[in-house]
Amino acid sequence: MKKHPSPISAYAVEAANTHVAALARSDPEFGASMAKFDLITPDGMPLVWSLNAQLPPAEKITDRVYGPTLMLETIKATQGNQTFRHFLLGGKPSTLDKLTAKFSSDFPDATLAATHSPPFGDWPENETDSIIAKIHASRANLIWVGLGCPKQEHWIAKNKHLLPPAVYFGIGAAFAFHAGEVKQSPAVFQKLGLEWAYRLAMEPRRLFKRYLTYNSLFLFHTLRDRMRD
Repeated sequence: MKKHPSPISAYAVEAANTHVAALARSDPEFGASMAKFDLITPDGMPLVWSLNAQLPPAEKITDRVYGPTLMLETIKATQGNQTFRHFLLGGKPSTLDKLTAKFSSDFPDATLAATHSPPFGDWPENETDSIIAKIHASRANLIWVGLGCPKQEHWIAKNKHLLPPAVYFGIGAAFAFHAGEVKQSPAVFQKLGLEWAYRLAMEPRRLFKRYLTYNSLFLFHTLRDRMRD
């Protein structure tokens, strides 16, 4: 877990899983983007175990910071406080419609200031300017960025100096989970660090190459680090 003060007004938070951790070490460009984040938390139990192997007993981490749960708990905690205004960036219009309905029902006293569904694939040159203008106009200060990895991390890092004052969360598949479009793994799989296996079983064609590559890289880096110690 990494934390350092940011000299600029946009504060970047990432709930990192093994994919993010392995990609940051194997792809210099992605690693440079992650270096611009202010707070990186372990999203999965394998990262918790890897970190705990390097920490003294008094500093060991007791649980992960799961991105979808972080999102729900933050929205829940800001209910009734008009200071906090949420913005959902990413996903299809239909996904954002489902999320808006869910959050309005589950957290009626939280303020969902605005949503934005960017174009699929490459963006037009003025898309980021449009997003920044919409965030400004909404006066949102908690921005949930669900563009998928690595796009969301690169976008936050590249534009961090331009973004309005707010906390920007990279939360991966949380939009699809909360919209009911992708089923979350059972709690026992999550606790055992096997969420990846459940998701692979659900979406084998889409996720096989990703998990084979980055889970292997994560294991390689972890073992190499242990051997060096």
